[in-house]
Amino acid sequence: MEVKARRPAATTVELSFVLQGELAALSFPSRSHRRWVRGLWEHTCFEVFVKPENGSVYHEFNFSPSGEWAAFAFSDYRDGKPFGERLQPAVTTRRTETRFELDAIIGPELLPGVDVRTRLWIACGAVVEDSGGTLSYWALRHPADVPDFHHPDGFTLELASERHAY
Repeated sequence: MEVKARRPAATTVELSFVLQGELAALSFPSRSHRRWVRGLWEHTCFEVFVKPENGSVYHEFNFSPSGEWAAFAFSDYRDGKPFGERLQPAVTTRRTETRFELDAIIGPELLPGVDVRTRLWIACGAVVEDSGGTLSYWALRHPADVPDFHHPDGFTLELASERHAY
């Protein structure tokens, strides 16, 4: 799995997830309407957690190959609630026999309180379901013995605004 992240503007995060290999051995949710759905992590989905540099507040975004998505706002570790149900991140997917790509753009309406001076830390991961229903958990870093995408030490990638030098 490969993840690319960039911040082309102060209040926008762009992500590109690539899953490459024998995709026939994996299970992908069927295409659906683009809508907010809870529980996407129970099947193949791609996740990003975005945290401003100071404090414990962070946001979680889940993107399914089906086109469905979810977002949650957290005031502290795992203390969160659904967020942005009426908003629409831009999500596109492409698939061949050996490659699946999901691109997502998280705009300013989904990043409240973020401005040009805000340093962002992110954690990226994926839940991948095989054709037998077994889930595997992929992340830039698993800081604990068990996968936990919310773990504070999992926010390992600093994402600076490309239009602002710190």
